[in-house]
Amino acid sequence: MSVHVRYETPEDVSNKIYELVQACNGGRIKRGSNEVTKVALRKTAAFVVLAEDVNPPELVNHIPLICDDNKIPFGYVPSQEFLAKEAGMETGVKAASLAIMDVPKAAQEMLDEVLELIKGLRA
Repeated sequence: MSVHVRYETPEDVSNKIYELVQACNGGRIKRGSNEVTKVALRKTAAFVVLAEDVNPPELVNHIPLICDDNKIPFGYVPSQEFLAKEAGMETGVKAASLAIMDVPKAAQEMLDEVLELIKGLRA
């Protein structure tokens, strides 16, 4: 487990996070660790997603700390490439992190389910 990963995320939870990202793809999503850091510090992100395979991990090591301080929920997925794909980015692009700014009404139930699953993992 990398230094920025606070808890192990089972595959079924990761898949639900990918589905959530895909469902929110039409809304506002901030991509990249600089943008995610900014919105986390401003407390404007609804949910933050971090890839576990970030190298070097120091790129996103600070984001979970900021999220915890500002009470912003966050979750992990295994792959930067797959995260970028689900976020609607070009093929071959990687996303170490992203922040969902607005959750569409249709995806709110999905977010609630992901938050419940993550709460169980962090306990």
